[in-house]
Amino acid sequence: MPKPTKDNLLRQNLQRVKQLYPGLAQTDLRTLRDLTKSLHLSVSLGEMSCIDGRWYVTHAGLLRIALRRRCLGIRTVLHERQSDPQMGRWVFKATVFKSPRSKGFVGYGDADPSNVSPLVRGAEMRVAETRAVNRALRKAYGIGLCSVEELGSFSSPAKSSTAAPQSNGSHPANGSSNGQPRLRDQLCLLIRQHNLDPTLVKAYAADFCGTQSLKDASRELIESFVSQLAAAAKNDRAALLCKLNSYAQPVEVKP
Repeated sequence: MPKPTKDNLLRQNLQRVKQLYPGLAQTDLRTLRDLTKSLHLSVSLGEMSCIDGRWYVTHAGLLRIALRRRCLGIRTVLHERQSDPQMGRWVFKATVFKSPRSKGFVGYGDADPSNVSPLVRGAEMRVAETRAVNRALRKAYGIGLCSVEELGSFSSPAKSSTAAPQSNGSHPANGSSNGQPRLRDQLCLLIRQHNLDPTLVKAYAADFCGTQSLKDASRELIESFVSQLAAAAKNDRAALLCKLNSYAQPVEVKP
């Protein structure tokens, strides 16, 4: 069977999206058109999803891109020091090799019962490995979209498309309708408690969420980041500081 052209794939994606998410705005449809042309992924095959008005790539979509671009291989390693099997917490490192001469693109993924959906409880180890692979693939092939599997919980697209807007009109990171502390407050508290550099934490958060800035990230992603930051600061602060220092801008030395 011949592969669908970009025009045919775009037509199929638009038809499918109108069935799955009838309430999408024109701006979301325009975004879908751009993503279809650049990534050539299928909504019907589950390679892209829309959650809370934001587009996400899926593990299947990232593997499709890697296969199309002839990825040489993917290696995953369990980080035993950061993992805790009794608590159901797992941390993986994934390395994607694009070619025989590639030094590899690295991504990390973690999962525990607090940041996965109840539907996949007991499978945290596989979720952590998938998240690591997804992040490595996104880095290797310059995919700006976050993946669905990296979210703190797997939301239902059908439910998300009809979700009511926030009553206070604030960004998800600011407001909280269930009486819990605001995510921004939680993050600031972590920074103060563990004496972390706010600028480096902000850069790390944006990279973790796969967005240009933290304000563009969804609440689920920010919740996942706050959870990971808290665990890292408590369990291995030295490793966390090394990670944060990797986001420091080099200082220009003048003669």
